[in-house]
Amino acid sequence: MGFADDRLIPLVDEGLGNSAYLVDLGDGRALAVDASRDLRALRATADQRGLSVAFAADTHLHADFLTGALQLAADDGATVLASATGRRAFPHTALIDGDETDLGGLTLRALATPGHTDEHLSFLLLDGARELGVFTGGSLIVGSAARTDLLGIDHAEELARAQYHSLKRLAELPDLTAVWPTHGAGSFCSAPPGAERTTTIGAQKQANPLLAAPDEDAFVTQLLGSLGSYPAYFDRLGEANRRGPAVISHAPTLAALSVAEVRTLLGQGAQLVDVRPVVDFAGGHIPGAVSIPLRDQFATWLGWLLPNDSPIVFLAGPEQDLYELTWQALKIGYERLAGHLDGGMAAWTADGGPQQTIELLTADRIAGRLVLDVRQTAEHIGGHIAGAVHIELGDLPVRTEDAPHSAVVACGHGERAMTAASLLQRAGHQDLAVLDGGPGDWSKATGSPLEKTA
Repeated sequence: MGFADDRLIPLVDEGLGNSAYLVDLGDGRALAVDASRDLRALRATADQRGLSVAFAADTHLHADFLTGALQLAADDGATVLASATGRRAFPHTALIDGDETDLGGLTLRALATPGHTDEHLSFLLLDGARELGVFTGGSLIVGSAARTDLLGIDHAEELARAQYHSLKRLAELPDLTAVWPTHGAGSFCSAPPGAERTTTIGAQKQANPLLAAPDEDAFVTQLLGSLGSYPAYFDRLGEANRRGPAVISHAPTLAALSVAEVRTLLGQGAQLVDVRPVVDFAGGHIPGAVSIPLRDQFATWLGWLLPNDSPIVFLAGPEQDLYELTWQALKIGYERLAGHLDGGMAAWTADGGPQQTIELLTADRIAGRLVLDVRQTAEHIGGHIAGAVHIELGDLPVRTEDAPHSAVVACGHGERAMTAASLLQRAGHQDLAVLDGGPGDWSKATGSPLEKTA
């Protein structure tokens, strides 16, 4: 069994589309790379193997999650390894290009690979002189390279040119060198769709279209042309990670709130997030609630649509996991979690609280109604319901006046559409409905082809 099979363990966050890595160093110690603040999976794996984390390496100042490196330093005494040019404001071993860290039999070499961020490092794992693999973070990823506009659009081309040279440098490693990226399919840091999350240098030289670009200008044009929108919270987490997130001293809990306490909090400006499934929200919800169903992608939409400086009250179903809900919020820096409504919607209605509904329609029942498509631009271009108006869900909070009234809101399955409908309803839209399904269901039900945008 090879090294990557028995001593390197990828820990995939399906919701954010990222991988952290735990490396068994063979002596009861471990290296963690790009660990999130939500360390539950890493802890479970380390405990199962009897490992203590001795080193916590971050490839860059992450925009999509808070780092877990400080927590590992506090809990395990881990040495934090990170780029010197990142100017992190907490104790760490500041590395520059070529610096090596002795892991005890293995060596970790820092490679400067700016592009995704200006301070980005990749980490080459060596056994003597043999290159085992390289942790590429947001530099070389499966089939692409991560986005270069996180420091602002004014720096996007400059960083894309840096990314070109970083990928060329990585491509000089031996073909059999394993590539262990952080960003993968589902990441808004621009990984393309696909099931593979790790690869090799040789495979990428054969299949990565950016490595096939004939020159730097073509590379830059191709990379910048692939950039879509990204969640609003990305703009603040880089700096939060430079300062360093607070260490969590005990298992987080979500307070149980009475109906009276919820009313008081809402009156004081708290946000109300209903995490129940789409069908439950449609059947009855508290006026003003934002629907964000609890699923893998919960953190993304919480961070995209709601401010992090207002208290948040949650409404959950009786079987939903409040611990999971709490960690999804904490890993992206949402600390002001006021609690959850004790007893849920039943307690609210029993106390005489008003409720609203949103109609949930199957594809065969939306004929003649305006459709609002809230998917990402690339999804809409790829095929949409004929005549649909397109506004991305992430843009909707500031574009509710642009949305058609009495619309049927559509996405891929219904979750994002219900979120959008709840935002529109909160803004005063009436007679809303949500498509139960997606454009493919509409095409099948009507026999009509989907429209595509050139």
